[in-house]
Amino acid sequence: MDSDEEKQPWIPLRQRPELSDVTPIPQDDGPNPIVPITYKDQFTETMDYFRALFHADERSPRALRLTTEAILLNPGNYTIWQFRRLILEALNVDLQTELGFTDAIAKSNSKNYQLWHHRRWLAEKLGTIATSKELEFTKKILSLDAKHYHAWSHRQWVLQALGGWEDELNYCHDLIEEDIYNNSAWNQRYFVITRCPILGGLIAMRESEVKYTVEAIITRPDNESSWRYLRGLYKDDNQSWVNDPQISSVCLKVLSTKTNSVFALSTLLDLISHGFQPNKELRDIVNAISFPESDSDLARTVCTVLEREDSIRADYWRWRKSKLSQAS
Repeated sequence: MDSDEEKQPWIPLRQRPELSDVTPIPQDDGPNPIVPITYKDQFTETMDYFRALFHADERSPRALRLTTEAILLNPGNYTIWQFRRLILEALNVDLQTELGFTDAIAKSNSKNYQLWHHRRWLAEKLGTIATSKELEFTKKILSLDAKHYHAWSHRQWVLQALGGWEDELNYCHDLIEEDIYNNSAWNQRYFVITRCPILGGLIAMRESEVKYTVEAIITRPDNESSWRYLRGLYKDDNQSWVNDPQISSVCLKVLSTKTNSVFALSTLLDLISHGFQPNKELRDIVNAISFPESDSDLARTVCTVLEREDSIRADYWRWRKSKLSQAS
């Protein structure tokens, strides 16, 4: 479908010689529809003719052309998409051309579930020859909407089903460099280090990723995504998390600035809850931040500061403090 085709005036289907033998089937809303929908004439006629070919199970070039028109009028109709797939298979159509059709639909309907389902079906049929094209397709969508759920989901499926991992970590890095608060890019980075078959897994990547993340935290201490990512690097391994001096060290560095301390404090609280013993320097900094509300119990002091500094979640921090009281 090119721009010239889009500019052509619409010719009513009843006037087209190729459909002269088709008897359109009107939509059946029952004998007494309560609130009938007033469709445009073009939509009504297109769907009436589509219904006729669909019920006849006609898998022909004209049926394929009609699904194109019907999808352009209503890209969310899953029945039309499904019938189109049956026709594509029956006619053995070049699926690379069909990718071009979905590109055109995505320009104005990129969050359409049916579009992405169809795109995945095409990629499955094409196999690894579609890998680079699918990654570029999602990259283009994400350049316009960095949090596009469908594009991320499709990209992850492509990587796992068709490959293309080689440059994905660099892609994540570029997105984070562009916007360090892009939580979708952080999520994708974690997906890569835990799923990519050529990187060795989470433990193998931990040392370099901790270094990378600590630098990001120092740059923007108020970015929750990087703190969450840092915690995720020690999934199911609390002992290593507590014993790694880089974790308490980054908390200390951030708290020393006396700004953007919420995530550093919450991380410190979690460390203490898992058995971490803060040194005197950490204790003194927390007490200085909390003054004059310091408590002999450092964890309680941290909760008190978080109640004040993180007012949106004040009730949660009060609850955490109550749990500390019960434990003691």
